[in-house]
Amino acid sequence: MKTLLIIDSQLGVATGYLAKQLASGAAAQAGITLTEELSEAQQVIVIGEQVPDREELEGKPLYIVGVEKMLRQPKEELAKAQQAAKPWQRPASMSASSSGTAKRIVAVTACPTGVAHTFMAAEAIETEAKKRGWWCKVETRGSVGAGNAITAEEIAQADLVIVAADIEVDLAKFAGKPMYRTSTGMALKKTAQVLDSAQREATPWQPQGGTSTSPGGEKTQKSGPYRHLLTGVSYMLPMVVAGGLCIALSFAFGITAFKEPGTLAAALMEIGGNSAFKLMVPVLAGFIAFSIADRPGLTPGLIGGLLATTINAGFLGGIIAGFIAGYTARLLSSRLKLPQSMEALKPILIIPLVASLITGLLMIYVVGTPVAGIMTWLTHWLADMGTANAVLLGAILGGMMCTDMGGPVNKVAYAFGVGLLSSQTYGPMAAIMGAGMVPPLAMGLATLVARSKFNKNQQEGGKASLVLGLCFITEGAIPFAARDPMRVLPCCIVGGAITGAISMYVGARLMAPHGGLFVLLIPGAITPVVGYLIAIIVGTLVAGLGYAILKRPEAETPATSAIVQG
Repeated sequence: MKTLLIIDSQLGVATGYLAKQLASGAAAQAGITLTEELSEAQQVIVIGEQVPDREELEGKPLYIVGVEKMLRQPKEELAKAQQAAKPWQRPASMSASSSGTAKRIVAVTACPTGVAHTFMAAEAIETEAKKRGWWCKVETRGSVGAGNAITAEEIAQADLVIVAADIEVDLAKFAGKPMYRTSTGMALKKTAQVLDSAQREATPWQPQGGTSTSPGGEKTQKSGPYRHLLTGVSYMLPMVVAGGLCIALSFAFGITAFKEPGTLAAALMEIGGNSAFKLMVPVLAGFIAFSIADRPGLTPGLIGGLLATTINAGFLGGIIAGFIAGYTARLLSSRLKLPQSMEALKPILIIPLVASLITGLLMIYVVGTPVAGIMTWLTHWLADMGTANAVLLGAILGGMMCTDMGGPVNKVAYAFGVGLLSSQTYGPMAAIMGAGMVPPLAMGLATLVARSKFNKNQQEGGKASLVLGLCFITEGAIPFAARDPMRVLPCCIVGGAITGAISMYVGARLMAPHGGLFVLLIPGAITPVVGYLIAIIVGTLVAGLGYAILKRPEAETPATSAIVQG
C-alpha cells in the first residue's frame, strides 16, 4: 500500500525533519512503500495536529498521529495507521471556508543579489501551487530586472498576491489585492506553510504615503532595518561589480600603469576607481532611504551618502546616512500637515529640502568625524594585521558564509565584504566569495565520490550544484542541507572556514563581489590565482569528502536519525 506522509506545517523544521526521517525508516523496515504524490497514495498519515485543507484528501484513508508519539514509537504508530486509518471527511467549517480558497495566485520574488534565492523561491512557489491544482504566475525581480512580468489582467483575475522578497520592491500595481509578504528563505524552505498562511493572513494592500508596509507575513507589519540595508546593498552591487572589474583591467597593464595620463589604464581607473567606486556609498545610502521612505527619501539619502564619502566615513557612514535620511523623510511625510493647497509641495520641495538639511548637518557636525575615525582604524587594522589575525578573520567570515546558505548570517558577512571594497580593502571579499563557493561544490563532489549513497535525483542535483558552486551561488547546497542538515551544515562550515583562512593567509585579493571562478577571465581580478584556487580546493575537499564519509545510504539514513536525536 502506497503511503503519503504529511508533516504539519506548524511544526518546527528540526522536529518535522526528525519525525519524517524516523517514520520513513520504520516504513522501510515494515515494507511500507512511501510516495510523494497524493494522487498515487492509497493511505495518508498526518504527523502533527492539523490536516491541510486539500480537496484531494477527501475520501482517502487518513490517520493522524501526534509528533511526540511518532518520535517515540514510529513502528507502533505505523502499525496502528494500517488498522485505524479512516476515509477523511472534510469538516463543515473547512468546507465552508474553502469557498474563499485561492485558486489563482500571483507572486513576486526578489533577493539582494537577484541571482539565486529569487529564482529558487519562484520555482518552489510554482511547484507547490501546481501540486494543489492552482493557477500560478511568479514575477522574478532579479539582477536583470523583472522577469515573467505579471500583467494587469492577471492581477485582476488573481485571488491572492504573495510577495517573497528580502528587499523592498515596487508593488504599486497590486494595490487593493489581498497580499501576504514573507522572505525568499521561507518561500523556499517552507513553501506549503507559506501558501497556507497566505490564505489565512493576507490583507488588502494599499501604498501608504511612501512608507513601507508588509501585510501579513512573519508576524510583522513593518519592514525592519535589515531589509532596508539589503535593499541598499542590492542596488549598490552592480556599481561594485562594474567598478571593481574596471580597476582590475587597469591593473592588468601594470600596478602603477594608471598613473600615466592619457593611457587606457588611466581611463579604466577613472571609470572604475574615480567614478563607479565614488558612487557606491551614495547609491547604498540613497536606496536604504528609498526603502524606508520611498521617493522622498532618495534625494537626502544620496546627499548623505556623498557626504559620507567626502568626509571619509566610508560605507559605515553611508549606512548611517541612509537610515537618518529615510526615517527623517518618512517622519516628515507622515507627521507634517499642510493646507491642501500646499500639500503638493511636500514631496518635491519641503521633504527633500528639510530631510537633506537634517541629514547633511548631522553627518558633518555629529556623525562624520567619529565614523571616519572608525573607518580609518578598521582600514588600517585590516591592512596591518598579522597573519594569525588574518587567518582568524578569514575563518570567521568563511564559516558565516556557510552557516545558512544565503540566509541572514551569510548576507551579513557578504555585506561586510562588499562595503570594504569602497575603501580598497579587497582581502575579506576574496575569503567571502571563496568560502561561499564551498557548500555547492562540496555537495557535488560528495555525490561523485559516494555515488551509491545518493539516489538518482540527488546525483543529478549534485551535477547542478557543481555548476552553481563555480558561479558563487551558495544556495545550490540548500536541497542537501534541507534533507540532511545535521551532517551537511557542520561539514560546509568547517570547509568554508578553512577556505576563508587559507585565502587570508595567502593574501588573496578580489576586485569584484560576484561571479565565482568566472572572474578569473578578467586579468587581475583575483590575485594570487594559484593560492586562491588552492584555498577553494582544500575547503571543498574537506567538506565534500567529510560529508561523503558521514553520509548514510538513503535506506539507512532514517534509522541513524534516532542516533543523532539522542
